[in-house]
Order: sequence, then C-alpha cells, then structure tokens
Amino acid sequence: MRPLPPRDSFGGIGRPRRCEGCVIIDVHDWLRAVAGLTSMRVTRVPLEELAGWRADPATGDLRHASGGFFAVEGLDVRRPGWAVPGWSQPIINQPEAGILGILLRRVDGVPHLLMQAKNEPGNPEGAQLSPTVQATRSNYTRLHRGRAVPYLELFRRPRGRVLADVRQSEQGAWFYRKRNRNMVVEVREDVEAAEGFRWLPLGRVRELLSVPDLVNMDARTVLACLPDLDGGEPGPRWDDEPGPRWDDGGFGAAVARSRDPRAGARHGLPELLSWLSGMRSTVDVHARPVPLNQVRRWRRADGRIAHESGRFFEVIGVRVEAGGREVTSWSQPMIAPVGTGVVAFLVRRIDGVVHALAHARVEPGYTDVVELAPTVQCTPGNYDHLPPAARPPLLAEVLAAPPGRVRFDTVLSEEGGRFYHARNRYQVIEVDDDPLPGHPAFRWIALHQLDELLRHSYYLNVQARTLNACLHALAQPVREPVIAGVR
Repeated sequence: MRPLPPRDSFGGIGRPRRCEGCVIIDVHDWLRAVAGLTSMRVTRVPLEELAGWRADPATGDLRHASGGFFAVEGLDVRRPGWAVPGWSQPIINQPEAGILGILLRRVDGVPHLLMQAKNEPGNPEGAQLSPTVQATRSNYTRLHRGRAVPYLELFRRPRGRVLADVRQSEQGAWFYRKRNRNMVVEVREDVEAAEGFRWLPLGRVRELLSVPDLVNMDARTVLACLPDLDGGEPGPRWDDEPGPRWDDGGFGAAVARSRDPRAGARHGLPELLSWLSGMRSTVDVHARPVPLNQVRRWRRADGRIAHESGRFFEVIGVRVEAGGREVTSWSQPMIAPVGTGVVAFLVRRIDGVVHALAHARVEPGYTDVVELAPTVQCTPGNYDHLPPAARPPLLAEVLAAPPGRVRFDTVLSEEGGRFYHARNRYQVIEVDDDPLPGHPAFRWIALHQLDELLRHSYYLNVQARTLNACLHALAQPVREPVIAGVR
C-alpha cells in the first residue's frame, strides 16, 4: 500500500477557494490558529496515578469517583464453532447516550455547516473539524462542573427543521453497547459562529474528508446520516465552468446517480432486512461483563493493561491540560490500539448502479449482535498468528489492490476522547466481479439503500458510516486533482 502525504501537502487546503460566489476560508490555517488559542498538553501517566479514578478493590474495574463518565470493565465472549471460539478483554462501558449534532443553514441556496475546531487528547494531529455539538450526557449535564456546551439547546429543543435524528452505535470491539444521538438541524435564522466555530459549505467539508486526520469521527458519522439535499444531483461546484465534471473517469458521476432512490439494486430492501434479521437471530454469540481482574491473558503492569501477545490494544492513562475547553485539566484512561487498521469497501457497478459489498459483522459490544460493516475491517497484525480460516476474507485482495482501482484512500483517526492515536486507512476499491459469490455473510447493497438504512438505528456500524460519508464526497465534482485521497 502506498504512503500518504501529511495534511499540509494536500492541494487546495492552503488557499481560499470560491463556491457559488463566496470565498472559502483557509480551513487549515484556521485550525492551526484555534490550536494556538486552545493548547492541549497530553502526558501519559500510570493508571494508578489518574486523579479522580480508582480501581475497584474487588473487581479491578476502573471507575471515576463521581460514578459518571465511563468505566473500563472486562468482557467475556463465547462464539461456539468459530475459528476463535472465545476470549476475554477490557472494554469501555459508557451507558449514557451523547449528542452529536451539526447545524445546517443555507446561504444563497448553498448548504453550510457550523463546524467546531476541537482538540481531543487522543487526536494524533491536534485540532480537527468536529460537529457543532459533541457531548456526552455527563458533559452536557456538567458533571465535570465545567462551562456549558455551546449550541446545546438547539439540539435538545430544536427550533428548526430536523433533517436527521437517529441513535447509532460506536466501535463494538472497544465499547460495550455505546450509542450516540446523531442529529442535523437546519436553522433559518442567523446563528453567529462563536470563537472556535465556523460556517463551512457542505461541499467543502466533504472535500476535506480526503485529508488525513482532519474531519473527526463524530463529524463523519453525522455527515453519513445527512439525507441527500439535492435529489441525487451533483453537489456544490468550486469553479465557474458551465457544468460539473469529475476527475475519476466517471466513477463520481456513477456514485451521484446511485444515490438516487429511483436507481435499481441487486437486492430489494425487504430482502436485505430479512437477511440481516436472520443473521442476528441465528448467530450464536454470548458476551457478558466480567470483572476486569478476571480477563484472561491480559496483564496489568508498568501502569497499563496489555495483552500478553503485545497485540490488539492497551489501556493507558493520560493527564490532560487544555485551554479553551469546558474543563481545563483532567485525567482519564484511554484505549491505545496497536497498529493502524484497514477499513475498505469493495464497490461494483451493477447495471450502472454502484453497490458496496457489506459484511454482516459480529462484535461483542453491539447492542443488536450484528451490524453491517465494510467489506474488510481489521488491524492486519492482529491476525498474522492465526490460521487462514480465522483471517478476514478479502484482506489480501485489499492490501494488493491495483492503484488504478482505488477510488478513495485516506488515513482517518477515530474518536479522540476515548482512543489514543487510533487510526484506520479508509479505502474504496472498485472491482468488476464478485469476489465472494454466495457467501452468507456478505451482500451487495446499492448506495441509495445505504442512505435509507442510515435513517434507522444500528444497521451500519461506525466504520461503514465513515465510508458512506466518503462516498458522498466522491459524488461531487472537483476542479483540481487531489494529491492523495479522492481518485
């Protein structure tokens, strides 16, 4: 797999551009400026030295003294008949549902989003584009005794038109039944952008998905849930040319057409829902919380918790000093993955309609056992010691994909409030033929069907939602080639 350039090397990020007569601000310089005003210092510390946190003497579970926020507990998993029939692991238990919300306003007919420049202790590259509101219930009820969350009431009591409002899961391998309320609210009145916030054109935000570590996970999942505002027509143009064009040999145009609900599909939506319900009803998985001090093959030493093999992830402690935040200092445990993951959709045109090959994936922390995931979703190093039957199908094909077939390829970081430098390489790879004909756990799903499923809870997992947002970005024409990312 070819290396990707850093943020600064991407074309079009470092200078103003025009959109329907309005000048686009320099997003990268703005993020740097905000980072200078909202400095964050993150120091790794032993778990035993986390202020306000303690290990339960009976269970070893890590909990905050307030009883809020989240806990790190153990989970025991049984999957009879599978290549790996069982294991146990640490997992984050955060039973409260947060709000991830983006305000939308039309300026001269062009949709704009109120985005926040927000730094999190786990971000690998500093401040990122984030939703208008990104807050857990503990945060917005001010359990931390910090400042109020800006714009929160526009989502708790919406005064505008609600375009999206759906509860979605998060990483089922690291969270136990975690969910957040994903919202987009369109406002008609002028809403001033506070310090650290900017109104940005929707098309510009989607374009920035091709920049590594720039648009955060919470913004990506909300963008994925945003319904089509243009009736399947191409998005905003960044030039004065007479009509839209794409730089990818027609793939972007095919994606735009494939988001139209009138387009065809390999399988009808009722057939897909029946297949997924059948998978959820027949998969034999048992996951139960256990004390953290009873997880097998995990060791607590040197101020952290790690698997004896050195794979998977570690539970570490960090101390944070932050300016410009609701709270200026705190400590917390975090999950630190070992290695960069690979997350890819194989896509294929069937009768001219772009379909994605979705995997009915089992993860122990899901609320409903199985969710639709990308074709490949894994950290390759976690599987190199396992027999071939236990390795993800099509991983080798994704790793060896010809560059000319890669339509999107960017490294994006995951939620920086709970995960430390967690990064995945997100790819969209076009194929001509079905590589897994008849496989019971995979189905070709048209892009407009993915959009329809996102109107409901717990169908697409968070990684598939990120790729869906990236596919939306591919559906809009661009003026210049991008050095990396969109192809």
